[in-house]
Amino acid sequence: MLRQILLLSSSKVHGHEFLEYAANDICEVLNGNKVSTVLFIPYALSDHDAYLKKVEIPFKKWGYCVEGIHKVNPLEAVEKAEAIFVGGGNTFRLLKTLYDLNLVKAIAKKVLKDGIPYIGTSAGTNVATRSIHTTNDMPIVYPPTFEALNLVPFNINPHYLDADPNSKHKGETREERILQYLEEKESNTVLGLHEGSTLYIKDNTVILKGLKGARLFIKGKDPLEIDVGSNLSYLLKTEENMKT
Repeated sequence: MLRQILLLSSSKVHGHEFLEYAANDICEVLNGNKVSTVLFIPYALSDHDAYLKKVEIPFKKWGYCVEGIHKVNPLEAVEKAEAIFVGGGNTFRLLKTLYDLNLVKAIAKKVLKDGIPYIGTSAGTNVATRSIHTTNDMPIVYPPTFEALNLVPFNINPHYLDADPNSKHKGETREERILQYLEEKESNTVLGLHEGSTLYIKDNTVILKGLKGARLFIKGKDPLEIDVGSNLSYLLKTEENMKT
């Protein structure tokens, strides 16, 4: 299976400009595929034009043109795309729009069969996984299903936060909510990406990159801290294999 996928925890990290912390990884993927124009999918936010202008700033600085999918025929744009960038915002809104426009299968085909690069951040990372059940977002709209692009066979929780032992907040922690999800039959694996962490998938190799590590949840096992540079290729195994 062809894969060239870069999944960011967030587009904004403290002390860095928009997408700056991942600039080297983004450019490496795009340059390696001789990409000149990136197809941008802004559906996670309501103001598509404003979002496009924001995304154009770093990509143009790096030497790439950006085409907003909302300005052209969406299916034709995906078919012709050299690379796809899906921005963050509300994951439910994003996935619903992808289904409304019949783009889910089209994007998956371009990425998994044609091998074009896919770059996602936050909501764009959520929809790249098997489902959006582990998003942090509010369900402001209702997509026909929570099943997503399934570019990788596990779930991700972007913006993952460890519990603060000094906090007086007594609500559920992110870890508790993920463990509750794993009590159900939907999935066996969730990768919590800390702010500034990036997951790079090339074919059957998965490497954790970026500024910070991640926290891995596998059903029936204790959560595990993952360091930057770790090889996580075993996460591409089927859910059945992950049970062992």
